[in-house]
Amino acid sequence: MVSLDPKDLSTGKLHGYLLSSVAPRPIAFASTIDAKGNPNLSPFSFFNVFSAKPPVLIFSPARRVRDNTTKHTLVNAEQTKEVVINVVNYDIVHQMSLSSTEYGEGVNEFDKAGLTMLKSDIVKPFRVAESPIQLECKVNNIISLGTEGGAGNLVICEVVKLHISEDVLNSDGIIDQEELDLVARAGGSYYSRAKAGFFEIPKPLRTLGIGVDNMPKHVRNSMILTGNNLGMLGNVEKLPSKKDIEEFIKDVSERYPDIKTASHREKHKIARNYLSYGDVESAWKLLLS
Repeated sequence: MVSLDPKDLSTGKLHGYLLSSVAPRPIAFASTIDAKGNPNLSPFSFFNVFSAKPPVLIFSPARRVRDNTTKHTLVNAEQTKEVVINVVNYDIVHQMSLSSTEYGEGVNEFDKAGLTMLKSDIVKPFRVAESPIQLECKVNNIISLGTEGGAGNLVICEVVKLHISEDVLNSDGIIDQEELDLVARAGGSYYSRAKAGFFEIPKPLRTLGIGVDNMPKHVRNSMILTGNNLGMLGNVEKLPSKKDIEEFIKDVSERYPDIKTASHREKHKIARNYLSYGDVESAWKLLLS
């Protein structure tokens, strides 16, 4: 492993390491206006949600590493204290990228990127009509993290109105992540398409899972089961009863005739297969047989 001291690296190289390491990152497609009312649109991947009550988002227009200049979005947010954060899905990712071009002051990136300005209900900046979710925000505070190139500026925004396309809502009014089809930013010129890599993990139990430390030694120290496998097995409130184990082994004996005399290694391989389908209960019954 290479160990590096940030102070020994150029800002550009450190910036590259950080962007590639902390990824993928959600994208804030930030719409602002300047003091004269000219619209501006630019994407930022130093972005996330930080509170629900009050509803607060934070994004960071960093000072340019190249020449230590600031971005129009930061100046506008400081002057007008308003912003619309539009989410970026796959349908508009190339238009979003085009808007990141460093056009001169007063140039309308909506026009450059071929996106539609949609009047907001509460704030003055326009929404991106093509974005499936648009968040009108008031800027509560801006915190400067430094004065040199690469330094961030935390723009703390409170959401005052949400606009969500019906196309991304399911019958229960919940956002369907696959329909939303978000994209995220990584290092260099890389992006990721969220729905292409979605998978589900059951949330830890509200009651306490047994944890890896309470597993039988042969399971905990298995050479077959992975760390992810152990995490799944540890998220159960209690182990199956002896009766349940006996009934399970009886049921699977036809499929696995030698299961009763199989080694731990063989049972672990079969248990891993059950876990690949999310069947934690069967995996435990096999492992404890």
